[in-house]
Amino acid sequence: MSTAADPTRITKLATSFYQSCVLYTASETGVFDLLERHDGLDAETVARKLDLNEKATRSLLDAVVALNLLARDDAGRYRNTEESSAFLVKGRSTDLSHAMDWYRLYLYPAWGRLGEYVRSGEPVTEPGAHYGSDPARTNTFIRAMHGRGMAVGGPVIAGIDMGEAKRLLDVGGGSGAYSMCLARANPELVCTVLDGPEVCRIADELISREGLQDRVRTLPGSYHEVDFPACDALHVFGVLHLEPESGIRKILKRSFDALEDGGTIRVLDMMTDKTRSRPTYSSLFALKMALFTADGWVFSDEDLKGWLADAGFVDITVEELPPLPHWLATARKP
Repeated sequence: MSTAADPTRITKLATSFYQSCVLYTASETGVFDLLERHDGLDAETVARKLDLNEKATRSLLDAVVALNLLARDDAGRYRNTEESSAFLVKGRSTDLSHAMDWYRLYLYPAWGRLGEYVRSGEPVTEPGAHYGSDPARTNTFIRAMHGRGMAVGGPVIAGIDMGEAKRLLDVGGGSGAYSMCLARANPELVCTVLDGPEVCRIADELISREGLQDRVRTLPGSYHEVDFPACDALHVFGVLHLEPESGIRKILKRSFDALEDGGTIRVLDMMTDKTRSRPTYSSLFALKMALFTADGWVFSDEDLKGWLADAGFVDITVEELPPLPHWLATARKP
């Protein structure tokens, strides 16, 4: 072995789940919610109020401090940081606690079965369970994606220039998070969120909670079957990675037909470059999709450009959209 070889990076990769588990457990036990209601609590008090073991609680809290998600003063009192207060306290508009539940309950166990997938080539969980067939799992997933969308994507999506568009069709729009962000930023815009009936039920609740039910509406049904209403802007955000190439082509053709002449389509999704190994997160996401779905994958930006052109679109551009791990494609119907 070369004397220059250093096992540090491999060791960090192998143990990176330590940090995830600390975060999941602190969220699941209610640590951040409790500390948000108090101006500093010691470990004994946190353990008593949350019905936890004191010694174990102290170790957990110190680990969260090490992750810079809690602060501890000289008197041993713990407080939320600005970051944890913004994103890990239930009820915030940018609440990621539902995402923590989704990762902890479903993603983490599935990734532990990656070897099964590699041997069989089959998903290790019931495909579609999180998107309608299992109401409890669907509820967790949609609320998780809503919180993530509002916290991570909200400011980015709201900054999209909608031009003169007045009618947006949000295909597979989930909780309606992105439509809500755009409706707030564009007072003349009326949005229709097309998704499954169980998803729309949750979306209606979230939309009403934000007071946007007059300008963000839902259309329950399958985006493979429901007629797309006429629109001058159409978004397919976080949907196409669920579909095989044939399904993607059909959705893009139906989108082309629904758009008014001169209308704009935008596709936000996980993509890779032509090597299919960069960015790193996209390559990992492709494996995640395979664990949960029969057809899920991650396509390249060049793939999408070709499909859009074949559907009849022109003026096609694709760009990375930080801080989201997504790329945004924009094209126009002539």
